[in-house]
Amino acid sequence: MATTVLHKTRERGFLDGQFLIAMPSMFDANFARTVIFVCAHSEDGAMGFVINRPQRLTFPDVLLHLQILDEEEAIRLPPMARDFQIQAGGPVETGRGFVLHSDDYLSDSSIPVSDDICLTATLDIVRAISRGEGPLKATMLLGYAGWGPGQLETEISQNGWLTCPAREELIFDRALDEKYDRALELMGVSPAMLSTDAGHA
Repeated sequence: MATTVLHKTRERGFLDGQFLIAMPSMFDANFARTVIFVCAHSEDGAMGFVINRPQRLTFPDVLLHLQILDEEEAIRLPPMARDFQIQAGGPVETGRGFVLHSDDYLSDSSIPVSDDICLTATLDIVRAISRGEGPLKATMLLGYAGWGPGQLETEISQNGWLTCPAREELIFDRALDEKYDRALELMGVSPAMLSTDAGHA
């Protein structure tokens, strides 16, 4: 389904590189007050990542689970790797990890999702981050948000989402609680202004 719309040779859809900002009318609790970065959009569906939901797991937890490090090695992780942020990327395949990152790191499996941001979902980038050799800007997301053909367009037309161009600094900002209001500010909108009659920008 959604993962099939994300591959290296695809043409970018008109919602690629956009933020989806949940409207107050959003009935799905998985997406209430969320900001989603759309990575792929086509006639086959859409895929993106929630960028403002915390994840209880830490990066050392992930490394231990993947058996990349043992507990003694995890204790000696560089501070930047130890504090590397993990987020809940969406309700689909929540046991699967993805890394959104700046384009200063590229591997054979990295996929460009915008002019400056790439997506890598293989262990090579996890190992690089654990050694302090990863990209300058990055965040790991467990799970993703996916839509079937025409589903996202329908949700937007039914006033489920506002859309606006994504901003890199907001994607990688660690202050998750502030992202929803800040995303609205990008559009010149305050939460109090939102109503069920608004459309997309």
